Amino acid sequence: MPNVYAVIMAGGVGSRFWPRSREKSPKQLLEILERGTMIQNTVKRIESLVDPTRTLVVTNRVQKAAIAKQLPKLPQGNIIVEPIGRNTAPCIALAALFIRRLDPAAVMIVLPADHIMQDADEFRRILRLAVEVAEESKTLVTVGIQPTRPETGYGYIQVREEQDGGNPWSPRGVRTVKTFAEKPNLETARKFLASGDFYWNSGMFVWRVDTILDQIERQLPDMWKELQRVDAAIGSDNFDHVLENAYRIIRPISIDYGVMEKAKSVFVIPGKFGWSDVGSWDEVVRLSGKDDAGNSVKGTTYLLQTNNTFIDAGDTFVAAIGVEDLVIIATPDAVLVCRQGASQDVKEVVDFLRRKQMTEYL
Repeated sequence: MPNVYAVIMAGGVGSRFWPRSREKSPKQLLEILERGTMIQNTVKRIESLVDPTRTLVVTNRVQKAAIAKQLPKLPQGNIIVEPIGRNTAPCIALAALFIRRLDPAAVMIVLPADHIMQDADEFRRILRLAVEVAEESKTLVTVGIQPTRPETGYGYIQVREEQDGGNPWSPRGVRTVKTFAEKPNLETARKFLASGDFYWNSGMFVWRVDTILDQIERQLPDMWKELQRVDAAIGSDNFDHVLENAYRIIRPISIDYGVMEKAKSVFVIPGKFGWSDVGSWDEVVRLSGKDDAGNSVKGTTYLLQTNNTFIDAGDTFVAAIGVEDLVIIATPDAVLVCRQGASQDVKEVVDFLRRKQMTEYL
């Protein structure tokens, strides 16, 4: 069994979760649906597979202190700070450089910090299989989610029809990727669902550290050139300076677009373990328990002739009268009211606040 390391990507702001999610307390640092914050639950979920001493978190300067406080079992050196957000490819590459210094043949499990898995045992079974496939095949492995609806908010992965002998892991449910598809419109999403050979792209990956770095060198040579300078500076006094200079040059790019879509051989393991990326308040509404009127309420409230409404009152008293199909989120300094189905547009509020330089609300 190879040494297994985990990389938790935790640099996002979660603008669709405003006003609860702020720059200093983003979605992954909040309790959304489960007891414990999202990043705490992400690390806890894999503790039986990956010791916390082999778990790395990639984040930003603003969130580092809070993450260190929430994850006391992690050594301080396991929290890697990016000077600027540059999407997932640089984030993963940077973590891989750190891991390579510890074990060049290690297997990396890459996970976002803000996902929910309702069946943790099945999730861990899928990860164990992914580690085995990544180690033996020395190729890229991702986790696909069995779709349950024509979702337009996710990317998709299409799988090939398996040929005899072409995939030795096929009897264990591992599929070969045919193509990656961007977020579709509703009509296309319905076709994907009906075809039976598409899975949601979960953004979770497993591979050997030498495999992913080789792919980054091949597919993203400009980024690789800058990373060589970063690699040489790891552990030195001028590391932060070298990293910041490199990140000013490196262009933002996702690991999907930069590597996965171009790689010649990628395996996907379909999973069905109650996954959600909890990408908006609408997803929280979908996953929350509801009373007989269809309401889901947290905090102190008064409801009259109110139906199918989600309220997170926090420490604020909220009264709702004669309304339906709403999302109401209250914090001490801001209140969000939107119709259900429109919460993807909450990020527009954050963009407005930035344009107006109303930073006290960010």
